[in-house]
Amino acid sequence: MSLKIGGKIERVNGKELSYEQFVERFFEKNEPVLLTGLMDDWRACKSWVTEDGKPNLHFVSNHFGSSKVQVAECGKRESTDQKRAQMSVKEFITYWLELSNRKCSDSVNCSNKNENLLYLKDWHFVKEYPNFVAYCTPPFFVDDWLNLYLDTHKMHEDPNACQDINEISCSDYRFVYMGPKGTWTPLHADVFRSYSWSANVCGRKQWHFLSPSQCDLLFDRNMRSSVYDIFEDVSETQFPGFKKAIWLECTQEQNEVIFVPSGWYHQVHNMEDTISINHNWFNAYNLSWVWNLLMKDYCEAKEYIEDIRDICDNFEGLCQRNLAANTGMNFFDFFTFITRFAIAHLVLLYQLLQNERGFSGTGLRQAQQLITNLKSIYEVSSNMIPLDAFTEKNPYCPLEENQYFSIEIREMLTAPEFIRLCSKFNRIYRATSVGCEQGIRKSDEGMEDHLLIQPLESDLLDSEFVNALGCKISDPKRLIETINSAIKYLNAMAPSCTLFSFLNESKNVV
Repeated sequence: MSLKIGGKIERVNGKELSYEQFVERFFEKNEPVLLTGLMDDWRACKSWVTEDGKPNLHFVSNHFGSSKVQVAECGKRESTDQKRAQMSVKEFITYWLELSNRKCSDSVNCSNKNENLLYLKDWHFVKEYPNFVAYCTPPFFVDDWLNLYLDTHKMHEDPNACQDINEISCSDYRFVYMGPKGTWTPLHADVFRSYSWSANVCGRKQWHFLSPSQCDLLFDRNMRSSVYDIFEDVSETQFPGFKKAIWLECTQEQNEVIFVPSGWYHQVHNMEDTISINHNWFNAYNLSWVWNLLMKDYCEAKEYIEDIRDICDNFEGLCQRNLAANTGMNFFDFFTFITRFAIAHLVLLYQLLQNERGFSGTGLRQAQQLITNLKSIYEVSSNMIPLDAFTEKNPYCPLEENQYFSIEIREMLTAPEFIRLCSKFNRIYRATSVGCEQGIRKSDEGMEDHLLIQPLESDLLDSEFVNALGCKISDPKRLIETINSAIKYLNAMAPSCTLFSFLNESKNVV
């Protein structure tokens, strides 16, 4: 069955695009784009590539060969993904060199899945080699809540929710992929329904995208399973809507970056020997996508074990643990995540007002971004209020048995990891507020916090502002009350400011 191609992905010179324009055209509209001109100074584009534009396999093996990585067998399906195996980078490079010597890659095209083709995926390169600055995050993608958070905090508050085998996989979502011509990734939407970006260090990729509005066409009649490979003989009986799907396609060349929006299903093929760098992340513009996926997966997890509710001592706890295992986080992980972000944003707004004595110029743009982010958290929190997961009727707590869930605000404010999170945010929003022309280099992220505004000086902890934050947050309604209280305090500091008007539009949620 041939695909219906409805168009191509827009190609834009990233050097000619401001951060504000990217937000308006691609974040807010949730549209994909291919970007050029953003990889000129990357170390990876020099060290990892030979003079003739091929992967420098010997360099990779010599410098990083001892790393243990996940390798996909492209010809072997396992559930909804390809079968995975673990090997060292050196072992994988040895395989690749032997494959090249046999000239097997010349006989493989994007439509044939030779089971012997191996594809190195999800290599946490930045975590393993933080001092090897292989690249700098493109400026449009630095507002990365997911990886900023995981740089300073663990995703799971419940030690049982993420076992040792998964700790590496949830340590960050910055990856290196590399594989010979003919390797591929099956049809999927990204983890957490996050954004992703993929930069081709060398090689060429072919992408096929399907918009979220058409994604139901990929599923069976029961909406349980989806198409695995769009180029195989897809059963019209099992997937009756598939033939109606209208795809966008794109060929990504060397030194080009693809932005993949939330909820877009995509399938990717390496048309040449390829190395790419990929991030998954989310921020204010797609936070609702993350929450909606959590709700969907929670309902499915709950339905799956409904028949044991009456004999289960902690049914809700089991649902939450299953959700964390299947999706990568549960309600309590997500709520802790957005609570820390909300408090960090409120602290930065307070300090911005203290230092700027009002909002103007760069400070105004920074404040606008902080308020936009808070509004997103506010709206998602309001959608969480009707749930009973955080009420006293629920005996599940992710920290200790027989202890209700709560987040102590003063304890959070004094935690070194929270101070580092605030410092990283401060750096990023100062950069994006002036256009983010130069981006934020990985080497810059190692700067000491004293080079930045200290978000939590001693006088802050004794201030009326901290009293406005309250003592603890135990549920979404309390988080909204905390945001309301803090914003009203900030509004009193700058009574002429209209940035806080979003609260007036949302009073009905409290």
